[in-house]
Amino acid sequence: MLIFLAKRLAFMIVTMLVVSILLFLLLEVNGEAVAVKVLGPYTSIEQRNIWLENNGYFRPLYVRYFDWLFSIASGDFGQSIRFKAPVADILWDRLGNTAILGAATYAIMVPVSLALGVLAGMKEGSALDRVISLTSIGTTSVPEFASAVLLAFIFVFTLGWLPGTSGMTGGFDPVQLILPVSVLFLYGFGYLVRMTRASMAEVMQTPYIRTAVLKGLPYRQVILRHALRNALIAPFTVIMLQINWLLSGVIVVEFFFAYKGFGALLLEASLNQDIYMIQACAMVAVFVAVTTQTIADIGYTYLNPRIRFA
Repeated sequence: MLIFLAKRLAFMIVTMLVVSILLFLLLEVNGEAVAVKVLGPYTSIEQRNIWLENNGYFRPLYVRYFDWLFSIASGDFGQSIRFKAPVADILWDRLGNTAILGAATYAIMVPVSLALGVLAGMKEGSALDRVISLTSIGTTSVPEFASAVLLAFIFVFTLGWLPGTSGMTGGFDPVQLILPVSVLFLYGFGYLVRMTRASMAEVMQTPYIRTAVLKGLPYRQVILRHALRNALIAPFTVIMLQINWLLSGVIVVEFFFAYKGFGALLLEASLNQDIYMIQACAMVAVFVAVTTQTIADIGYTYLNPRIRFA
């Protein structure tokens, strides 16, 4: 296991380095373009050259890259063009807001999805299976912006039960999380239900499950001790990968409900060509992606002994 962890850690470091090189070449290699974004399009060439000289853009490319990489690694992401403040001061607060939104969604989506998927897989072909499958397919087929509009129409404009925005201007308010979490739940839980259902149905047809049933073991014991662990192998990977979606794939939901999260920050930085904020958001998103993938691989080895023993 230690060798496996070392390999995964090395893979994470290499991935982050490759992404950082590509990101630097894409956004930083053209110093003139950076100066225009920072100073504005109406500045003179002399003003841009002075800024480039003061910020070290006339140095060799590899020197600039390593200085930039060390700054990123130390948490110094530069000054935001859009907010006129250090990027770190804005980024971590927004990341924390998205973490709250994602945790609330996870706390509801994962248990419900696993429970419904297991029930559907246990009763493959039954009326319950058909209802759960059709519901999961239907909710996943509806994009977030459509379900957001529908829920807002029902609970905000028609019934007046919930606020239409989730800006948290008056402090943290759990009520303002209800609509964003509901939209994310409706869109995300169907895929996890289908994965769990397919995995559970496949496990229920294996010879060792049939043998356990024929030996007279209690059905509850067969499910909990023999079937469930193997059935959770595939859904576990999907559950971990959903973290990436809840980090940067919720732009529509955060923008629709005016939620000050990471996805909305990335959109705002892109629209305003906030180059340093884009760099920071990209590196954070890649770090979360490779970290969750590593955790998924480790968990996979514990759930599947064949991989661990190999």
